Formats: sequence, C-alpha cells, structure tokens
Amino acid sequence: MTIKLIAGLGNPGAQYEHTRHNMGADLLAMIADKYRISLQNEGKFAGLVGRGYIEGQEVRLAYPQTYMNESGRCIGALASYYKIAPEEILVLHDELDLLPGVAKFKLGGGAGGHNGLRSIISSLGNNQNFHRIRIGIGHPVAKPEMINFVLGIPSPTEKDLISQVMQEAAECIGLIFTQNIAKATNRLNSFKATK
Repeated sequence: MTIKLIAGLGNPGAQYEHTRHNMGADLLAMIADKYRISLQNEGKFAGLVGRGYIEGQEVRLAYPQTYMNESGRCIGALASYYKIAPEEILVLHDELDLLPGVAKFKLGGGAGGHNGLRSIISSLGNNQNFHRIRIGIGHPVAKPEMINFVLGIPSPTEKDLISQVMQEAAECIGLIFTQNIAKATNRLNSFKATK
C-alpha cells in the first residue's frame, strides 16, 4: 500500500496564511516546492490540485479551497474520481494536543474535535482509516480563546520549533516513498525540535 494523495488542511485567503490552523497547508506547500509539483485551481474538486512524483512515485497533492470545516468536499471528490482508498491518503493538519516542535504520524482514529478531519471522515463514508501527520501547535490556556488561538500566528519561538519539525516531516514524507511508512513514522515520531 502506498500513498497516492497528500492533502494539506487550512483556510483559503491571505488573512489565514501561516496561522496555526494552516500548518497542514504550509507543509503541503513545502512538499510541492521540494518536488516541483505545481498546484492548479480545479473547480470540480473545490481545491488546488497537482500531480507529480515524489521519489519516482506518482502522487497527487491537494489543498482544499473550501473553509476548513468542508475540507472533505475536495478530498472525497478526489478519492472517488481517482479511485483512491482511504489508506492511500495522507492528511497534514494542525494538532492542539501536541506541542510546537512535535509532529506525529497516525493511522486512523476519530476527528478529535478537528472540523477538517470530521469533514474528511464523513466524505469517505465515515471511514477513518487514512494516514495523518499531526503538526503540534500547542493549546491555549482557556477554552474561549480557542478560535483566536488557532487563527493566530505562532510566536517567534513557536515558529522556529514548528519550522524545524516541518523540515523533518518533509524529509519523512520522502522516506515513505523510498522505504515505507513504518520507517517514516519511527523517524518523525521520535523527533524533537530544539530551542
């Protein structure tokens, strides 16, 4: 089983660029840049979509252009059209339960309160069996601050830690294609960014 679709989650529009909630989209942009895969707006998939090669294997990249809570419209349409199974999908997204500087591979599991994941699970016929890279953004102290927190820009220290782990995640995505997802998971899940 290999990865055929990599999706980076975020909200479209300049006001959301590089916010905590757009970390998945930022990592996708790094992958697109690294492997020279250009993303074009494809209306029928409600997203920016590109096709190219990572370490010699064909893959599609997608950045949904709906808002986060409708990410599944893009992912579901692509999976259906290109006959991509849930376990051939890798979703890159921000994760409140991990600290900045930490990222983890995960296969399956619920949405954990993440609206983008909830939408994707629903669009795949309630199938949770896709791969994720969870990019840590940390947690605000108080619940009411959640929206402002996820839509805010990380502090310089957080930014540095996130940047380190994103570089590592990009390397590990390459490793999926040269070796396998288990090797990539072991490497990323044991990585710790340094201050």
